[in-house]
Order: sequence, then structure tokens, then C-alpha cells
Amino acid sequence: MKRGNVDTGKLKLTEKQVEILRYLFSRSKPLRVFTVSVGQKILSNELGVSRQALNIHLRRLRELGLIRTGRGFIDVTERALIVLGRQSGDAFIFLKLDPPKRMQAYEALKQLPVDKVYRVTGDIDVIVQVSQSMLENVLNAINSLDGVKETRTYVVIETLR
Repeated sequence: MKRGNVDTGKLKLTEKQVEILRYLFSRSKPLRVFTVSVGQKILSNELGVSRQALNIHLRRLRELGLIRTGRGFIDVTERALIVLGRQSGDAFIFLKLDPPKRMQAYEALKQLPVDKVYRVTGDIDVIVQVSQSMLENVLNAINSLDGVKETRTYVVIETLR
């Protein structure tokens, strides 16, 4: 393999293209699609490449089906998640909160990059629905919140209906 290329299975990507994918993923918001809403000038500056070089890399990533682009957005596709070693299914995090700190925890949970946050009755206080690809980051954020007493995480292995 040529120097500067990364083995991603059948796809031939340069290190810079993988770096761009990782960066786009980190800037994305999960909407079942991972979307970046940043202009190419900002992206090229933050990645340390010219706009022309960024365009060449983005074109290649688009041709490979790893991103979708449009005016003012870039979507990171499911295929790109596989290349990056990320999962795309759902996970659920069950939380028990310290009663005096519930309201503070609710507000903090609303700010996380998750699909849904449910306030529930029963043995737990909150159910957080999150993409598996964001699970580690979200768990780290939740575990650092004041008022979280316990977490239990469940990963969906199959949707039966």
C-alpha cells in the first residue's frame, strides 16, 4: 500500500480523508443522520487544508458513499460510520437521579447529543435514547453530571417490530 493510504477494507482512503471523516463525525449532530452545518472555508481552516484540497477529498468521500453534501451541510452516512468503526443502532440509558438535583440534571440532559430524553415513573427517573455511535461520549457526559446516582445501559441488538 502507498504511504499515506489507510486500509479500510475494500475502500482506499488517504489518511487525510479518514481524518476529515473523523472530524465531520465529531462536529455532527445525530438526527439518525450525522449532519455538519459548517461552511467549507471553516472546515478547510480547521483541518489545515486548502479549500481546493478539501473539495477533492469531499468529492472522493461523496463518490464512495461516505458523505452526502448539499448547500450548507454535509451528512456522514451509515457507510462512513462502519469505516470509522462506529455502530449505528440505538441504545437506551436508564438513570436514577438524586431527588434534590433532578431539575438540574433534566436541564443538563436536554443539552446532550441524543435522540430522546424521557422522564418516567417507576424504579428509574429518566430513559435516554441515543445512537450507539454516540454512546461512549454521552455516557461520559452523563457520568460527570451532578445528581446522577446510577446508570444502566442497554444496546439494541435487533428490532423485532
